[in-house]
Amino acid sequence: MEKTTLKLSRKIQLLVDLPTKEERKEALDKLYQWQNRCFRAANLIVTHLYVQEMIKEFFYLSEGIKYKLADEKKDELGILQRSRINTTYRMVSNRFKGEIPTNILSNLNNVLLSSFNQNRPQYWRGERSLKNFRRDMAFPFSLEGIRGLAYDEEKKAFTFRLFQIPFKTYLGNDHTDKRVLLERVIQGKTKLCMSNMKLKEGKIFWLPIFEIEKEEHCLRPELIAEASLSLEYPIVVKTNTAKLTIGTREEFLYRRLAIQASRKRAQGGASYSRSGKGTTRKVKAVDKFHDMENKYVRHRIHVYSRRLIDFCVKHQVGTLLLVNQETKIGIAKEEEFVLRNWSYYDLMTKIKYKAEKAGIELIVD
Repeated sequence: MEKTTLKLSRKIQLLVDLPTKEERKEALDKLYQWQNRCFRAANLIVTHLYVQEMIKEFFYLSEGIKYKLADEKKDELGILQRSRINTTYRMVSNRFKGEIPTNILSNLNNVLLSSFNQNRPQYWRGERSLKNFRRDMAFPFSLEGIRGLAYDEEKKAFTFRLFQIPFKTYLGNDHTDKRVLLERVIQGKTKLCMSNMKLKEGKIFWLPIFEIEKEEHCLRPELIAEASLSLEYPIVVKTNTAKLTIGTREEFLYRRLAIQASRKRAQGGASYSRSGKGTTRKVKAVDKFHDMENKYVRHRIHVYSRRLIDFCVKHQVGTLLLVNQETKIGIAKEEEFVLRNWSYYDLMTKIKYKAEKAGIELIVD
């Protein structure tokens, strides 16, 4: 039976909701401590999982050595004192006891075990190396860690407590659905699943995962629309009775190349910029144009994918076929200019998400 829901993630900036600067700094320091312990725990967990999995490959061990990864109380050949998932959790829990909430360690352990099991065949064949985690990695936590999610009229923000630390959201000029999703969570209409928190340059970002109902449209699975992605025309889609060209080469590339040229001029002039805070001040203009290009591309890709799905819904198309994509990917890899400016994978990701949300089956040829 086809699932009627899908999960999507959003990025929401948070502010520590405490009155004094000292209290806010203390809370931020605690969050950085949790991030550090999570980074260390993640590397330990994957190392232990790998050793557990590969111990049977240590052929030079004595034949009398038991090597079944099971609880010795449940299996006579078992070599573990507890269940496998509990071994790594107890290991990091004992090591970082009192330094990080156990809810974070438990969710981290579950996520890494699931990921490890998924990549296990590649590890065994030597085709993939173990994950190496960065110090600024996001740390996960479940809904149990969140208390009192509500909208505060006085502060004009959503507020909640995460492990007793009060937060409020900063949505700014939000043109997305973040506010609507949070309101629906409070009303009980949308489910809030596991979340992550990321700290970057002193800022706090909440990465919640929402489970929403798919849109209901009157679609006919037998109706097929063929879409082609390219640099000349970002998207060309047609059915038996209609055709639509979405975007043009000039429209997409003109602005992007103009921004790239401005960034290149800024790079050339950076060495003559007034110093004061090291490289941060000198490359300020360069970073500004880099962010401008990213925002422009994200916006155009969102518009193109939205128009494609709206076209399919309008014509009751139940199946969307992306044709001749492998050939075009090969051409893009050979031409550096096309590969750098096409943004094919981002466009594909947006189309896939919006098609799934609308209940349209996507087939890539």
